[in-house]
Amino acid sequence: MTIQAKIKRALISVSDKTGIVDFAKALTSMGVEIISTGGTAKALKDGGVDVIGIEEVTGFPEMMNGRVKTLHPKIHGGLLALRDNPEHVAAMEANDITGIELVCVNLYPFEQTVAKPDCTLEDAIENIDIGGPSMVRSAAKNNKFVAIVTNPDQYDTIISEMKQNDGVVSSATHTELARKAYALTAAYDSAISAYLADKAGETFPQRVTVSLQRGNELRYGENPHQKAAYYRLAKGNDEPCVANAHQLEGGKQISFNNLMDTNAAFELVKEFSEPAAVVVKHMNPCGCAIDSNIVEAYRKAYVADVTSAFGGIIALNRPVTEELADAITESYSRWGKVLGAGGFFAEVIIAPEFDPAAVELIRTRKRWGRDDVRLLATGPIDREQLNKKEFDLRCIVGGILLQERDLVGWEPDQIKVATKRQPTEAELADLQLAWVVSKHVKSNTIVLAKDKMVVGVGAGQMNRVDSGMLAIRQAGELAKGSAMASDAFFPFPDNVTQAAKAGITTIVQPGVSKNDSLSVDECNATNMAMVFTGKRHFKH
Repeated sequence: MTIQAKIKRALISVSDKTGIVDFAKALTSMGVEIISTGGTAKALKDGGVDVIGIEEVTGFPEMMNGRVKTLHPKIHGGLLALRDNPEHVAAMEANDITGIELVCVNLYPFEQTVAKPDCTLEDAIENIDIGGPSMVRSAAKNNKFVAIVTNPDQYDTIISEMKQNDGVVSSATHTELARKAYALTAAYDSAISAYLADKAGETFPQRVTVSLQRGNELRYGENPHQKAAYYRLAKGNDEPCVANAHQLEGGKQISFNNLMDTNAAFELVKEFSEPAAVVVKHMNPCGCAIDSNIVEAYRKAYVADVTSAFGGIIALNRPVTEELADAITESYSRWGKVLGAGGFFAEVIIAPEFDPAAVELIRTRKRWGRDDVRLLATGPIDREQLNKKEFDLRCIVGGILLQERDLVGWEPDQIKVATKRQPTEAELADLQLAWVVSKHVKSNTIVLAKDKMVVGVGAGQMNRVDSGMLAIRQAGELAKGSAMASDAFFPFPDNVTQAAKAGITTIVQPGVSKNDSLSVDECNATNMAMVFTGKRHFKH
């Protein structure tokens, strides 16, 4: 281990004062001089720490409401000087500059400030830190000689190494601290840039920087030969979502594919105000249902495709009670007959919350052991919390595609009945369910729903006719009397002809095709109802 020079002088200036008094006391107990500024100096003095005021070092008072205090050669000279460069050492001696071996800085809380509903532009500007990032960058650039501490969770490591090595910190730790410091300033500048772009009404700025914070390294990516890790947006989305979910005790680490599938399942179940359940496999819903009773909603969602449901993801928009947990851990036939426990298993169950009795039942039931199924609690779902400013990002080799999230759902005021026959109230309810689910299925998409339950899904085919065939085949006899949704318009009436033969009674599609009249004529000829939404839901 390469050892750095002994730390003799530290500069401390922090916004987050968590643990700072104890950290400073530990430093002074090893003979370190403490330089500090403003509120930090006061907090340290009040805590019984001897402090050298910044003005004693620079010879200038803090001025302009604290805007100017550390931007001075006696500070940055003490940070940037190369101790093994004779010219730098001579300049320090000639200008009475004393070296600083440790800087402890965290920045003005810009993101927390602008997140406040009453934050003005002036408030935001005043919370743009200037001296802090300057010191962080200077110390990080000269990390061979200066330790840059930017987070309270680093204090223990610093003190431990100094105690073990007579007041010095290892070269490896210096380097790691510098890497984290540059990541901090990059994220900070990114947040400021994003805020100012938003204030200017610029949806797609010339430059976009996405700031991410690493969560967990994953076992592997989509396949075992691919390494992977989970990163969370540094400026987190406050809405209930997978990123904000809490994994209850026990359960093996969640995987890359689990995270993708769980996100797909939960974003769909969030669409509904009624009790709803969703089952997802490989990014597509294989079951979805709504009901006044969440247990019945789950049962209907599961039996839609019991084969695909095995090893899938279950998402619910109501708390998991013991009764619901019992239903989940049972297995059923295609027609809803209970076959008993042990014949079904899900990788993840995600819901707003879990009753303790439900957790115990799931953890102890056969095939569902404590180390297998993951239980994720998100907190209550509130559609008013949806972050409409967060973007949907897709990666291509060498670049990123950025678009607004597709938050359009069922819009009753925009629905246009195109056929002679009007859909019944029950048919409209099934059309709504099928349409909302189609938004979450890979294109080309055909979804069939009956009695508020998805009965057939045709996903990801290169043509819409094949998607229709798959959905009808999966539905079997349940296709009769069902509602069909297509995520995009029908260029030809072939899907309508196919639907009529299967006994489907209503169709919802975007419309806007130059051949809409052909599909409408086919519906009229077979007494089917068709409605247009005016919007499509491609999902690639």
